[in-house]
Amino acid sequence: MSDSQSPAASRVSVAELLLLTSVFLIAACGLVYELAAGALASYLLGDSVLQFSTVIGVYLFAMGLGSWLSRFVERQLVGVFLQVELLVGVVGGLMPAALFAVHSLLPPGEAATFRVLLYALVLLVGTLVGLEIPLVMRILKRHFSARYGLKDLVSQVLTFDYLGALLVALAFPLVLVPHLGLVRTGVAFGLLNVAVAVWALWLFRAELRARVSLTAACALSALMLFTALLGAEQLTTWAEDRFYGEHIVFKQSSAYQRIVVTDGRAGTRLFLNGNLQFHSKDEYRYHEALVQPAMAAHGAPKRVLVLGGGDGMAVREILKYPSVEQVTLVELDPLMTTLFRDNAKLAALNGHSLSSPKLRIVNADAFGWLEQQQDVFDVIVIDFPDPSNFALGKLYTASFYELVDQHLAAGGYAVVQTTSPLIARRSFWTVVTTIEATGLTTTPYHAHVPSFGEWGFVLAARRPFRRPTQFPPGLRFVSPSSLPALLDFPPDMARVPTEVNRLSNQALVQTFEEEWGQVH
Repeated sequence: MSDSQSPAASRVSVAELLLLTSVFLIAACGLVYELAAGALASYLLGDSVLQFSTVIGVYLFAMGLGSWLSRFVERQLVGVFLQVELLVGVVGGLMPAALFAVHSLLPPGEAATFRVLLYALVLLVGTLVGLEIPLVMRILKRHFSARYGLKDLVSQVLTFDYLGALLVALAFPLVLVPHLGLVRTGVAFGLLNVAVAVWALWLFRAELRARVSLTAACALSALMLFTALLGAEQLTTWAEDRFYGEHIVFKQSSAYQRIVVTDGRAGTRLFLNGNLQFHSKDEYRYHEALVQPAMAAHGAPKRVLVLGGGDGMAVREILKYPSVEQVTLVELDPLMTTLFRDNAKLAALNGHSLSSPKLRIVNADAFGWLEQQQDVFDVIVIDFPDPSNFALGKLYTASFYELVDQHLAAGGYAVVQTTSPLIARRSFWTVVTTIEATGLTTTPYHAHVPSFGEWGFVLAARRPFRRPTQFPPGLRFVSPSSLPALLDFPPDMARVPTEVNRLSNQALVQTFEEEWGQVH
């Protein structure tokens, strides 16, 4: 500081900096609450683009409503701003925990009640967040009018606002959720809102009339959030135990999904984003049906590609063929392959297949990986989650199956898990139609898996399917005598006209949402 600067000027400079920093934090907190609500809606109501779209739409509308309401705040700007910060910190910070708890307490079939609470909280938090920036701008204008014209004021505030939004948008999926979880992330950012209120209380203490009550409100809000932070793990455990109904032995959020493994008297179950992926008591039916027909029809496959299937169960079935020389497993989430390779109990389920010297694990997006590779394979096993959103839906498009065709050997077979032909009949046949649009010949079939009901698969090749006459020894479900029944579709699962699922329309995602939405 030069000799010509006064202490007052220095204090004003610090005040400006702190207020602009508060804009950065406000933007970060506001976006975290929006993303947390969208993620929770997808996690608890179904992993669907519909959930994120509606949450974001309501939130943006609420922010506009809050901005409009700010015009009616004419007195005690700092006091009102401080109260808004405390409210948004407490309500927004505790929103994920509250939604988790309520969802666990509601009886089955009460999704509508949960949605009402969800959107009511999103509306309230969005309105409070919408009040913040206009109030900050007016405080800056009132206290530093000599330094700011309207142009400079708007420029400064929005720069910090958008910078905060950018950083948290990157940190939310890559750092915050994987390391803190949704509940702790919400509470931690609620504490940041309270911190903004505390330094507003200190900066403008001379002009605040109700300093004692505001100080008490800050202390109470901080105490509530600190308590919630300490109890976040217990709350999440309690909520998920009620949701899954069995003892949870592993739970972790990666950058891509929430992975939960439960273990009970009936067996071990894997859930991704709340959706059951397998139950140890009957997974052999699913994985034998997925892998064995294609492998046996080929006869002596040497090079096999598995897309998805990070649990290693499909690889286990593939390694039952002595002719196999190399298996390439492409799984997006490294946490999945690490978990099912290193956890003793889970590795036992897949026969320690992920430790096989014949296996090469690639953690990458399957679409992008296929675009960059030139290798061809005798058998390609496609075991992706159902097409419940556009990110997954692209893996069921004609463009993707054209890539699969390019990597399929002349006499090779590809097989795709294809949801339930009974519950999601149009979705199932949409996949068949889409594969056929690439010029491949399809052979649809289905199997009864008690944990899922009737489940569908599609074989694809450049030649007609040749029914195998023998399978590896020791199979518990698939056999030459049971295969004809798998290929037979009764009238309630018979083919219906469907359109091709393309990247430009993603028709399958909407169809899938409609059909499975009638079940929940």
